Amino acid sequence: MLRRIELKVLATVDRGDTISELAAKLDHSESYLSRAVAGLVEKGLVYTERDGRRKRVVPSDARSVERYQDLVRQYSHIDFPELLTGKALEVLYYLDQPRTVSEIANRSDNYRNTVNRVLKRFRDRGLVGTVDGHYEFNADFDRLHEFARELTHHLHRQRLKAVVPKGTTLWEDYDEFLAQTETEIDAEAFHETGLARFAAYDIQFLLTDHRYYVYSEDLEAVSPAELCCHTLLIDDGSRYRSYCLLLLSHVDVDEDDLRTQAAKYDLGDEIDASLRYLETHSEVDDAQLPEWSDFQQLAADYEVRLA
Repeated sequence: MLRRIELKVLATVDRGDTISELAAKLDHSESYLSRAVAGLVEKGLVYTERDGRRKRVVPSDARSVERYQDLVRQYSHIDFPELLTGKALEVLYYLDQPRTVSEIANRSDNYRNTVNRVLKRFRDRGLVGTVDGHYEFNADFDRLHEFARELTHHLHRQRLKAVVPKGTTLWEDYDEFLAQTETEIDAEAFHETGLARFAAYDIQFLLTDHRYYVYSEDLEAVSPAELCCHTLLIDDGSRYRSYCLLLLSHVDVDEDDLRTQAAKYDLGDEIDASLRYLETHSEVDDAQLPEWSDFQQLAADYEVRLA
């Protein structure tokens, strides 16, 4: 997410530092610092101002920058640029509450050994501790999680802003996010989802002016299980619940994959209720799910055969 040199620049830069001044502070060449600053400018974490022939570097007003610089000032004896390299920020992102190594590994899709190594670095410096096998922050170092969360949110917004003039993030985790836009996105790692994606499974809806995309560098195509979850994230009302039920009735969705995706998006209860609804023909106490007769009519309208 951020290289060590970028973290060092953010930790060091005062408003109005020149590239040469930063190079002197950090004992690096000006060309190396220029590349690091360019990376931070691209990420929207600093910007530059011309002062004659010199270029001054100014921290942006992003909350992640403020969080990080506050930590650096308060705990100047801690080498945060060294601590926060590699997988550290990803692990910290998922330490939003006391969690075991396995829980963090599952949520971040990392090996347990990787998570263990990161947490050991923080434990050795007294920043985290364990209670009954669950890691949690000591003192007020939970601000490290806040920094990881704010930085992730900021970078996701930058990625979205780079491809559309207006967009809203509806859901996010460390390396993925779901966005609503008013225009089409044709960019790498952005995958169309929501009601427009149902056409890929021969269910055609009248679409609104909004478009929906999931950003993921690892995803090749939105699966039916993911589409069902994305639809509920977009709108958890009765109508969109019914659309998900249509999809689950029409397409052979792997139930284990569906539950895995539901856990990822914190939609376990909603997906469980939907599966029970289809299995029992609506014998589920959930006001957001339709009457069976209404759902039968909807299925007939869209030529979806029910079991």
